[in-house]
Amino acid sequence: MGLFRSTFTAIRRGLARTRDAFAGTLRTLLTGQRLSEDLIDQIERTLITGDVGVHMTGSIVTDLRASFRRGEIERGEDALEFLKRRLRESWKDADRSLARAAEKPTVILVAGVNGAGKTTSVAKIARSLREEGRTVLLAAADTFRAGAIEQLAVWAKRLNVDLVRGQPGADPAAVVFDAAEAAVARGVDVLLIDTAGRLHTQEHLMRELTKIRRVVERRIPGAPHEVLLVLDATAGQNAIEQAKIFSRAIDVTGIFLAKLDGTARGGIVLAVQQELGIPVKLVGVGERPEDVEPFDPATFVEAMFALPENAAT
Repeated sequence: MGLFRSTFTAIRRGLARTRDAFAGTLRTLLTGQRLSEDLIDQIERTLITGDVGVHMTGSIVTDLRASFRRGEIERGEDALEFLKRRLRESWKDADRSLARAAEKPTVILVAGVNGAGKTTSVAKIARSLREEGRTVLLAAADTFRAGAIEQLAVWAKRLNVDLVRGQPGADPAAVVFDAAEAAVARGVDVLLIDTAGRLHTQEHLMRELTKIRRVVERRIPGAPHEVLLVLDATAGQNAIEQAKIFSRAIDVTGIFLAKLDGTARGGIVLAVQQELGIPVKLVGVGERPEDVEPFDPATFVEAMFALPENAAT
């Protein structure tokens, strides 16, 4: 079995708000209707407000309009199927599995802005790794807030994983170096590093992230093997700008899209991959430690457009 196992039911549950507000609006708009130029304009507005992104929306709507004018699509239901097909086809081929080092430990560095759900996402990853029988060492490199260290300590105890921590205000790079030393000495499978939440506009803190990356690379050649950026799905297009700046600082290899269950604009997933070229690897679909799923484009699109459970046949 793979590290994370995607299930349609979990994704569907997590996408309830998106399905009701975004796909539900499209379904209501199109079902039983004859397609028209005005209706296509309304589709365009729905895609944009759903955070699909201006570029992707423009491409989809241009093709839809051309098919309509050629007489290939006449009914609203046909337009709905066209949208689903285009969304499925829009994903670039990408390896969405978490990196695994040839020699342990595998080092996973996790970054994100304040309030994105970063530490909880770290806990979700740790739990899933433990479920696979892999040993995990957590590094509490968020030393700017005492509360962040304590929060991770609580998770470590609940998940039965070891934790390397420093004092509040300590040099986070020093904590990471100690954690790397411990990971090698103990022979753990995965070193999972939780860094300080920071605004992407805080240049000195972004430089600290770069320093952390250099420190761990010096101690464990090739590390970090995975650099995950936690983005808050409810942040919409702001998340795109955050990701661009973080990626320049630490070479992000994958996205963990948190709080997907808390937004009615799940189209942000499409905008992320279209504008950043960084694969979405994991999605948070709830608040519990087990509420994490691997991101699978086909499953995502089907869940996004699925009928509500009480309407399914």
